[in-house]
Amino acid sequence: MTDTEDVPDRPPVRLVSSGSGGDYLSFADSLKTRGGRFVSLWGTTSPQRFVYAAFADPDGLLVLRTPDSNASRTFPSLTPFFPLASRPERTVRDVYRWTFEGLTDNRPWITQGDGRFAGDGSSSGGQDYPFVRVEGEGVHEIPVGPVHAGIIEPGHFRFQVVGEKVLRMEERLGYTHKGIRNLVNHRPVEDVSRLSSRISGDSAVAFQWAWSQAVESATETRPPERALWLRAILLERERIANHLGDLGALGNDAGFAFGLVQFGRLKEDLLRRNGQIFGHRYLMDTVRPGGVRIDPGDDALALLRKDVSLLQEEVRALKTIYDEHGGLQDRFAGTGVLDPLLAADWGLPGVAGRASGQMLDLRHNHPVRPYDTERVPVALAKRGDVSARVQVRFQELHHSLAFLESVLSTFPGLPGGPAETTLACPEGGSEGFGWIEGFRGEVLAWVRLDRDGCVEDAHFHDPSWLLWPALERAVPGNLVADFPLINKSFNLSYSGHDL
Repeated sequence: MTDTEDVPDRPPVRLVSSGSGGDYLSFADSLKTRGGRFVSLWGTTSPQRFVYAAFADPDGLLVLRTPDSNASRTFPSLTPFFPLASRPERTVRDVYRWTFEGLTDNRPWITQGDGRFAGDGSSSGGQDYPFVRVEGEGVHEIPVGPVHAGIIEPGHFRFQVVGEKVLRMEERLGYTHKGIRNLVNHRPVEDVSRLSSRISGDSAVAFQWAWSQAVESATETRPPERALWLRAILLERERIANHLGDLGALGNDAGFAFGLVQFGRLKEDLLRRNGQIFGHRYLMDTVRPGGVRIDPGDDALALLRKDVSLLQEEVRALKTIYDEHGGLQDRFAGTGVLDPLLAADWGLPGVAGRASGQMLDLRHNHPVRPYDTERVPVALAKRGDVSARVQVRFQELHHSLAFLESVLSTFPGLPGGPAETTLACPEGGSEGFGWIEGFRGEVLAWVRLDRDGCVEDAHFHDPSWLLWPALERAVPGNLVADFPLINKSFNLSYSGHDL
């Protein structure tokens, strides 16, 4: 096996400090020109007021740290170069009451005008949130939510329509804001590790791995190689479970309940096996800084390998049924098109981005072990419609199952030794970053540790931050009745967005 010192356990990250707002904008302009894309933005007051902006470029993750320019707590806005920075900047403004010069959308995002976190979508004075309205003969408005006829989390959707055709759709989120930043401050790393798996329950492994990478970076700890392989097994099982659930729900939304039943059965079998071997159906509390909590024996790994073979056969059969079902294809094709040119300009990640021609997958572009040796092809489609997003999910199922088949077929070649190591003691004020390709897209984590090794501050980023605005652009031109299908084809997280 490769020496642990040579094992890539986290993607390349560069932290750059800019001295002024002018440097900040100049850097953003240059990065945009070079093809960089926006990933996340957040603020911190420890040890002083900074805005962190994370970008992706061919060399990895580039994080720009900028102090406020003066006593007025003012920062320049990135939105002229990266429109997707708007909602993160509005969030930082709401939380810290900082000003972003050049930010044209001054509506609140997660708070009321008086600084209290919103729970009813209203702004200061109890006025309605100022949705953009389309005016003209025959135009009317349809409000949907925030309470829905199901168990999904709350989100408000406002449609401007003529007849049954949607002219414009706009979202209002923030109803599940949990105050994660305040919950993690001055907590032991272990406490935050448990919290990380509960930020967005369907992405527990992705958030845990990103968090672990961040802490391991801050403490200069290298997890054992066996832990990295086991993390990948967990991550791919999480990806498979979610794609199975999504494909079933998409069939059901198109009037094909058979798909919901069959994919639901496969997902349930997988979740039960998760609970049997790893102690949790949704794999919470399985990954932590330094390694993994549970190291299954060879008998358990052999059982997982057997499950993969059975699942491959069933998924192939169901894909044939979906591909040949005229009713499904009629509903999927041409519905909810996300323009590939827009996806390229915004640098959209995840299933939605790849279904619109964006070849972005951290497992391929910036692989860590074992993805650097067990390569995963990028699932890709170009039409950008519901059909393309369905096909990308089927491709990713095939790739993930093939990956697990290869990895689980190698033992006793699977790296031996321990699956966990003790964290090194951090230096005062150390910080680190993690970046993982979850089933929905890129999950990012940042941590700053104090001298005692506790969490001084932390930030988590779900890819839904970048994809909710894309959903708004995919809905106009479709029928109102198509919205549930389009929405499910994106399957974005409310909870992961509303931290």
